[in-house]
Amino acid sequence: MSGSPRRENVPGAITFRPLTRTDFPMLARWLADDRVHRWWFQDHTDAAVEKDFGPQIDGTEPGEDLVVEIDGRAVGLLQRSRIRDLPEDVAALEPIVGPVPATAWCLDYLIGAETDRGRGLGPRMVTAAVDDTFSRYPEATEILVPVVAANRASWRTLKKAGFVIVASGDIPPDNPVDDPRHHVLRRIRTGTI
Repeated sequence: MSGSPRRENVPGAITFRPLTRTDFPMLARWLADDRVHRWWFQDHTDAAVEKDFGPQIDGTEPGEDLVVEIDGRAVGLLQRSRIRDLPEDVAALEPIVGPVPATAWCLDYLIGAETDRGRGLGPRMVTAAVDDTFSRYPEATEILVPVVAANRASWRTLKKAGFVIVASGDIPPDNPVDDPRHHVLRRIRTGTI
């Protein structure tokens, strides 16, 4: 057999807690990692992390920034929001998928440490995020996630977590090196539609 040996899954229970400012140094390290920075094309200086993540902590911008933990160990970040609270996201999605339901939510995620990647954590984390979203927000009927088409690992993770590609189209990418082509994936709450 060729190739590297498959690493074992990351064991433990996945939980979410709100991001706090004490998490900013850890988050900055994650955002500085080359594989994270490739797709989360954000400045990771102290001032930039405060500017980008402070408003959600203060409740002055919609959405949630949550630290993903396994048995109390921080392993990643989950962003969650109701799409209608983000008019620029609605404007980007509607030309591709048609009218965005008022009951649609959106997720974004990252796995922070290289040692946790490639071990099956992504699909588990997304599945836990979907379950938590539908439990916490009973009005949520679906989750839509636009992903740069070139980011195969992300959209494959979403598919493993039960999402289906429902459309593809152009959305301005975060990273200017990317083609604007995105896939939009959807997961519908069981028992709706």
